[in-house]
Amino acid sequence: MTLTRAPQMHSINPANGETFHSYDMHTSAQVDQKLTAAVTAFQSYRCTTFAERAAWMNHAADVLDARKQELAELATQEMGKTLASALQEVEKCARTCRYFANNAEKFLADELVHTEADQAYVTYQPLGVVLAVMPWNFPYWQAFRFIAPTLMAGNVGLLKHASNVPGCALAIERVLIEAGFPEGVFQTLLIGSKDVEAILKDDRVKAVSLTGSEGAGRSVAGTAGASIKTSVMELGGSDPFIVMPSADLDAAASTAVTARTINNGQSCIAAKRFIIHEAIYDAFVQRFVEGLAALKLGDPLLETTDVGPLATPQIRDDLHAQVQDAVEHGAKLLLGGELPEGEGNFYPVTALSELKSTMQVWNEEVFGPVALIFKVHDLAGAIQIANGTRFGLASSVWTQDDAERAIFVRDLEAGSVFVNSMVASDPRLPFGGVKASGFGRELSRHGILEFVNIKTVSIGAPASAHHSRTE
Repeated sequence: MTLTRAPQMHSINPANGETFHSYDMHTSAQVDQKLTAAVTAFQSYRCTTFAERAAWMNHAADVLDARKQELAELATQEMGKTLASALQEVEKCARTCRYFANNAEKFLADELVHTEADQAYVTYQPLGVVLAVMPWNFPYWQAFRFIAPTLMAGNVGLLKHASNVPGCALAIERVLIEAGFPEGVFQTLLIGSKDVEAILKDDRVKAVSLTGSEGAGRSVAGTAGASIKTSVMELGGSDPFIVMPSADLDAAASTAVTARTINNGQSCIAAKRFIIHEAIYDAFVQRFVEGLAALKLGDPLLETTDVGPLATPQIRDDLHAQVQDAVEHGAKLLLGGELPEGEGNFYPVTALSELKSTMQVWNEEVFGPVALIFKVHDLAGAIQIANGTRFGLASSVWTQDDAERAIFVRDLEAGSVFVNSMVASDPRLPFGGVKASGFGRELSRHGILEFVNIKTVSIGAPASAHHSRTE
């Protein structure tokens, strides 16, 4: 008998190119079973109390803390982030689980409204099955910042994770099962990107959250819109890091190094465009480039490594092509820019200046450890460069001048502005962008409200009472 083997997903170590695990992808029949299980689970899970959900969510945090070493090592092996940063990621997931476990009931409490009715209030009810389409760069964090608020609101979740982190995707499901969540409340789907459209069109799925590329966002948001389903899109970014003359240059430069190379430079909210006032340009660039040059590129499992490999060979090839295009069009290469010899998807920390609008890096997101440096004459020029992109995810501004700060906060086209600090997501603050960086918000009370029915309830007076009032 000849057996037809199901397609597989592979875990490939980006540090050496070796495939260390393979997983059978789910068939259409298996996906259908999981959708049915999710709908069945929702019927009872929606009626659970906040106390019950909080107990499971807090237990999930305990499981994450207990297993953080093995989870972190898996993430490092699948997508190349340094082990230290992977450990921090798992710990952040645990904190976020506890935050929503402790705050969801308050966030979703009924709100009384005074009207002519005897009683009127707003209540928040779950929507049902919510699909999450998540990226590989923060394989746990991206998923848990969806999971914690969505499940605490009474919804159930399906995860379609990136195809290069199947081990992390299944590990997330195991964490929630061990935490005690009822069967079917959260399930991982090992499917390809081409299968997302059919699942989203299925009437059993009520909403979708996507973190990913602009192209993926356009496709998924279009499908959701055609089906009239709620969607939240967190897409790419080309975040500005602006430094003005009053800034603490040492603090700004050292933070800039971290902000550009976090997660090997593969972060939507990594600082990518460094916009520096001419009065302090030379002093800042010297500090910044020296800091970048001091970083060690190498095995992400070693404590001494600052920057690991990029997640896939294609990402490295695309990044190098952007750098070469910039140099060919007149950019000045201050650091890096040459492919290293040997195995793995390693790319050197790179810095470019003297950039022009004709270069690919001017208009495209640069997803890797490549810093783009711009010189501007004044505040207006800084804002013009910062806003001169179709992206608008986040921004970092360095100034001690209160008047400048107020203008930046008012005029920067971004979902967040961080002053004298690097951009970072925080469960207590809403996270998301504008323009081509997406719409909707994750985290905080704003995030948990994305996937609920904001239901108005108005209760009139009994007929006898109404009659007596009109006599």
